[in-house]
Amino acid sequence: MADYPRYAIYYAPSSGSALHRFGSDYLGYDAVSGDELPFPDGIPTDWREVTQDPRKYGFHATLKAPIALADGTGEADLVTACVAFANRGRRIPVIEPVIDSISGFIAVVPATRSDDLQHLAGDCVSDFDCFRAPLTPEDRARRNPTKLSQRQRDHLDRWGYPYVMEEFRFHMTLTGRLSDERRGQTLVWLRERFAAIGLATLAIDRIALFRQDDAASCFRIIGSWPLRS
Repeated sequence: MADYPRYAIYYAPSSGSALHRFGSDYLGYDAVSGDELPFPDGIPTDWREVTQDPRKYGFHATLKAPIALADGTGEADLVTACVAFANRGRRIPVIEPVIDSISGFIAVVPATRSDDLQHLAGDCVSDFDCFRAPLTPEDRARRNPTKLSQRQRDHLDRWGYPYVMEEFRFHMTLTGRLSDERRGQTLVWLRERFAAIGLATLAIDRIALFRQDDAASCFRIIGSWPLRS
């Protein structure tokens, strides 16, 4: 079992923004306040079960997947590194956000690939890796390495997570895995509701530090920093 607390560096939309409210409402959890939320009207009766897995992580896009801290590092060190990372000038990725399916679940994803976004994610993976405690054999086994490609296994062993670098796909998860029929139906009405917030473009212009206190806890934002362009 992984050590706790665990930390992750995610993109999370600014608190109070239309995207933050949308994602938090449909997950039933606000990672800023740590509060459970009532779901919007008119959703399926089993929506709590449909969103059970992503709710635990809060509405986000992974940049550096959850880690236990390496020996000799602490939360204050990680916060300092986040500040330094955010203050380093870079091109701010801008995407067209759409609702689509990815690996069997539904998420907010870019309509097209963004090289700037791939670079940002890669920098997060490498720059913060010094804070990552090595994977335990149990943690590695939970990733089902036999079902991964060789390149993904290489990333798992090097970075502690298989879906990084060229394997990275930006996504802000809204559901667990769904059957083909259920996924198609859900895509239709989630796209309609997402269109109502009128978000034509999205700047990936900040990083957020999330913490999970123990295995039963949801991740919660403990710091957020705008990226300097």
